[in-house]
Amino acid sequence: MEGAAVLGRLSWQRATVVGLREETATARTLTLEVDGWSGHRPGQHVDVRLTAPDGYTAVRPYSIATPVNGSRIDVTVALVEDGEVSSYLVSGTEVGTEMEVRGPLGGWFVWNRDDPVPVQLIGGGVGVAPLMAMLREHGGVAERHPMRLLYSTRSPETLLYATELASRTQNPVPASAVTIMYTRNAPDTAARPAGRLTGSDIAAYGLPPTPRTRCYVCGPTGFVEAAVELLLKAGLATDNIRTERFGP
Repeated sequence: MEGAAVLGRLSWQRATVVGLREETATARTLTLEVDGWSGHRPGQHVDVRLTAPDGYTAVRPYSIATPVNGSRIDVTVALVEDGEVSSYLVSGTEVGTEMEVRGPLGGWFVWNRDDPVPVQLIGGGVGVAPLMAMLREHGGVAERHPMRLLYSTRSPETLLYATELASRTQNPVPASAVTIMYTRNAPDTAARPAGRLTGSDIAAYGLPPTPRTRCYVCGPTGFVEAAVELLLKAGLATDNIRTERFGP
């Protein structure tokens, strides 16, 4: 996590898989029932620990993709090449599988539903997961300030949360609009031709760069760095941009 103290429970808690949803051919969402879960804030993450019969353990961080829902959390996992943990979570788990989680963790890349500012979300690939927690939480706020999501993915085959996002793009709520941008293969119904995120995209589909507009950007390192540069060129203040990145 970047530039913030880590907040949350640091002890390991037992978690049981109680639901599975296949997002794409190489990604799935796991619903976990966590013993003693104390709740979380949109944008936080958990560490997941797997233990093999011989005692070998592996730990990986995963963002929480849902707002508070009792003792249940969703984590979306995309298959990583040669990834021992991601391969097991994507194809080796089933309902009833047990593991351990630690968290919630993170105090900087979080959204407070009581914070009265417009919010721009920009996600690349599986980096959209913590932003979905914010978007879903935003839907339950009575007096909502604008929140918009720009989500960049390679093709319709890599689109996460496809059904939910389709409903949001086809019947957009003015306060929480969603735009999906494809980088390699765009369907005829896409908002614009395939290509990487540009300043024109931010101008056309994003929120106006007011002094109060806050931005959350999550995705691979290269994507995040490029998006931040575009946001700064668009006039967003550095202090209003919060980032979370993964990969080298």
